[in-house]
Amino acid sequence: MRRPFLPGFLARVRVPRVPFDPYIAALLGTVLLAALLPARGAAAPVANGASTGAVALLFFLYGARLSTREAMDGVRHWRLHLTVLACTFVLFPLLGLAARGLVPYVLTPQLHAGLLFLCLVPSTIQSSIAFTSIARGNVAAAVCAGSFSSVVGIVLTPLLVALLLGGHGGGFSAHSLVSIVTQLLVPFAAGQLLRRWVGGFLTRHKKVLGYVDRGSILLVVYAAFSQGVVRGIWHQVTPLRLLALVGVEAVLLGLMLTLTTYGARRLGFGREDRITIVFCGSKKSLAGGLPMAGVLFGAQASLAVLPLMLFHQMQLMVCAVLAKRYARRAPEAVEAPGAVPAPAAAGTAPRQGQVRPALEDTAR
Repeated sequence: MRRPFLPGFLARVRVPRVPFDPYIAALLGTVLLAALLPARGAAAPVANGASTGAVALLFFLYGARLSTREAMDGVRHWRLHLTVLACTFVLFPLLGLAARGLVPYVLTPQLHAGLLFLCLVPSTIQSSIAFTSIARGNVAAAVCAGSFSSVVGIVLTPLLVALLLGGHGGGFSAHSLVSIVTQLLVPFAAGQLLRRWVGGFLTRHKKVLGYVDRGSILLVVYAAFSQGVVRGIWHQVTPLRLLALVGVEAVLLGLMLTLTTYGARRLGFGREDRITIVFCGSKKSLAGGLPMAGVLFGAQASLAVLPLMLFHQMQLMVCAVLAKRYARRAPEAVEAPGAVPAPAAAGTAPRQGQVRPALEDTAR
């Protein structure tokens, strides 16, 4: 059988693989379950109590996994880390505040509050490292930048929410402050203190505990969306508003990728560090933001986390394509055939042929 004829330019077109995170499918399934079978009546306190325990467990595990020694080893890249933190906690919030001009014409006040919350959460860890490695950036710096952002975000994100979103949801009251301390800070500090004794166990059972992480987040999402369904919050959002939200988030991601790309170049960073800044400074953590939303927004958490869930999948799709583009333009990618690539410098990404971390646990 003869192959169908294709024009030459079409035959050479390579369609990039765009990833779909299976965890997003699980999250969407959880949202659908909450819409069809929300926790009502006597089941509601049980779901909320389980959600509270899940958040505390998550932040205990975050603290127990974070290696203080590795974080301190990265301090020598202080200019890079300050740049990433500025992108995460200064540029993003400023753009989120600027989007207030879209209310009520494009976004509802509730959707804008969720968009602004998205702009306040810390950067990712695992997916930033994976994309930085694929693009042949500074992987060691990406590890430290993601860790620093997560630690700073545990304290700074609730403070920024109190400052910029105090009038939304349940407000930022003394009860909110107590919840932050008891559900976020105390478990995280306990994990750090006990890391010496439990760190080995967590390392040996990393895969199993990964399921615990994700299952806990699904429980938090179910409890939050159940409250939203019971209180009729979702009737306030139309499909047209959701489509507008996707468009606004696409512009937000495009702006951050542009600012990090050209800003890092103007600041004089080398190629590998620029790649790290692009992937660490333009991304937001789903795993870090979802538990915080449950603590900070209460019954309004379902609308607060919707922009974050959409942005997470969007950043995966765009950054996967961008990372492969960086990899094709890497210096070793254009060397003559047979040339021996130079050894990787300390603190830089693995060269071609070396093992690179898989794109796993991208919810972080």
